[in-house]
Amino acid sequence: MTAQDASELVELRREVRVLVDGWRGAGRYEPRSDNWMRGFDPEFSRELAGRGLTGLTWPQEYGGQGRGQLARLAVNEELLRAGAPVAAHWIGDRQIGPAVLRHGTPELRKEILPGIAAARFVFCLGMSEPDAGSDLAAVRTTAVPADGGWRVNGRKIWTTGAHHATHIYLLARTERGERKHEGLTEFIVDMDTPGIQVAPIVDLAGEHHFNEVTFTDVLVPAHRVLGTVGGAWKQVTEQLSFERGGPERFLSTYPLFALVLDHAGPEDRAAVGRLVARLATLRRLAWNVAASLDAGAAPIVDAATLKYLGNAFENDVIGFARQACRADRSGLTAAWGDALLASPGFTIRGGAADVLLSIIAKQETRS
Repeated sequence: MTAQDASELVELRREVRVLVDGWRGAGRYEPRSDNWMRGFDPEFSRELAGRGLTGLTWPQEYGGQGRGQLARLAVNEELLRAGAPVAAHWIGDRQIGPAVLRHGTPELRKEILPGIAAARFVFCLGMSEPDAGSDLAAVRTTAVPADGGWRVNGRKIWTTGAHHATHIYLLARTERGERKHEGLTEFIVDMDTPGIQVAPIVDLAGEHHFNEVTFTDVLVPAHRVLGTVGGAWKQVTEQLSFERGGPERFLSTYPLFALVLDHAGPEDRAAVGRLVARLATLRRLAWNVAASLDAGAAPIVDAATLKYLGNAFENDVIGFARQACRADRSGLTAAWGDALLASPGFTIRGGAADVLLSIIAKQETRS
């Protein structure tokens, strides 16, 4: 990295810090753990978009800035550090846009990417299904050829933000092959299409951000296929590099960690030092994943490693904060409870821990 590149990253961080400090100072949001998933604020996302901070890595012809993944990493680290409400644009910016860039037709790119970059389009993920667990290849939602496109029937579950979304990324089975990983196809679907029904799933905190989405004879236009019909599995695994390899996999509890650092006493010095050292390592891993993506690679194993280690760090932050709460340190208890209620999803979303370990182990075996 050149000195100019490093200077530009510093300036990006400064710009984001000024923005979030202004919003927080005006009382427009409260820093919160897991706010990249729970903090839905379209106005905040549109302000980021207006500053060119969404779609940062995409070509300018699609509303982007043509910057690298390291620039995007710098922006997102600052947003997560501040516990900012970024859920409205997060999924589209993080993985749907890059997937459309890699595998979409020119028509689909022009139709979808500018809307994500401007924070006008809100995406949710139609991957997980009832009874399928973390096994994406067990998809039973079907898409069959129909006049003008494809007709979809099936159900998706744990669909974050579906009740707000304008579009859904959909993984469906278009044919039966000898192996369950074959015959899968990706689609981009408008959420206002007739036949789509969204039912809320309320979490432990009594909040609604999960949903079950049902498709009943939903007609998807032919040009909304993403990539190759029947060849989605390779595309899905590439996309998971974007989903698993970002800083949200270890900074979900950073607002709580910041409070812990503010209130830690001398007796906490060793424990804090270990957590800080782990955080530094995770940031370096995220840097490596971003650099690989810039090089056009799909760092599947590195992303899985980052998510596995990052989730463990997030939960250990909560565990350490619990000890600090016993000392009745002001301001920690509510933040700890909020993070604790969000934590069951950390090691499940984006791939359960045993799935990630399997990916890592298979790579080690091949090596």
